This record gives sequence, structure tokens and C-alpha cells, in this order.
Amino acid sequence: MGAMTNLLVKDDAASPVEFTFKPVSDNPNPNWRTAIAGVPFVGQHRLTVTEEQLKSGDYKRQMKLELSVMETLGASGTSAGYVAPPKVAYVETVYVTHISSSRSTTADRANALKLAIGLLQGASSTTATGTVNQASAGSAISASTAPITSFFTTGEVPN
Repeated sequence: MGAMTNLLVKDDAASPVEFTFKPVSDNPNPNWRTAIAGVPFVGQHRLTVTEEQLKSGDYKRQMKLELSVMETLGASGTSAGYVAPPKVAYVETVYVTHISSSRSTTADRANALKLAIGLLQGASSTTATGTVNQASAGSAISASTAPITSFFTTGEVPN
């Protein structure tokens, strides 16, 4: 099993901000949470991975990313000085689900994952273009030891 570590990822802002997802627990499912300064606990982003074996014998691996968007104060409070506590306005949720045949290999799963990543990154009609360059070295996905990539390709659940 792979050890749970911090996961650093940048957002899509005009000046990208790097977020650190810190391990919270691996029981019952591995999950991480950010610790953004000045943002209350309820407003932190969350990441969870789950794995289950289906009745068919195939495996369903899923990643759930939840980005909380906080309300912003429109005024400084009432005349008595009361300011409402911060609240989550809404949550953007992204699921990535990969169902793998029990007969598939790490290479099969890595190939499917890399193609899916390429599509999400902006595949176009010109080779090696898109939002993120897809010209990474061969076997980059299947050889990866990164926790989430390994989870999808080898079934190694971070703990």
C-alpha cells in the first residue's frame, strides 16, 4: 500500500494558486483536505478515493474532488456590529470513475487513464497540443508512483 502524503495541485486562476491537500484519514476511504489560511473548516476543499469490487468481478475506482466556494460579505454587519459567520455558498464536485476488468493489466488501465487525462486537458485536432502538453514520456502513467495515479492503474489504495 502507498503511504498517504500531501498532494500539491495548481488551480486554473489567471495566476495559478497551488493547493496542498493534506492526509486526513485512510479509514474507511483515503481522504485529504486543504488547510487554507483564513478559510473555516467547512470551506476547505476535500478529496476522497474509493474502490469496490463489482459483482462482475470488475473493479470500480473513484476519485471525488469537492471545492467549496465561500459566500462573501456584502456589508460589514449590522449597526450592533453583528457579522454573520462565513458559510459555504456552493460546492463544485468532480467525480472520476474508472471501471476496470478484472482481466485488465496495469498497462491497459494506464493507457485508458492517460487518454482520459488527455481529453480532459484539451485534446485538439493538432498532435501534442491542448491545455497541457501530452508529449510526456512513454509509460509515464503506468510507471508513476504518485498516489492518485497509482490508485487508478494498480489499485494501490493510499494508506
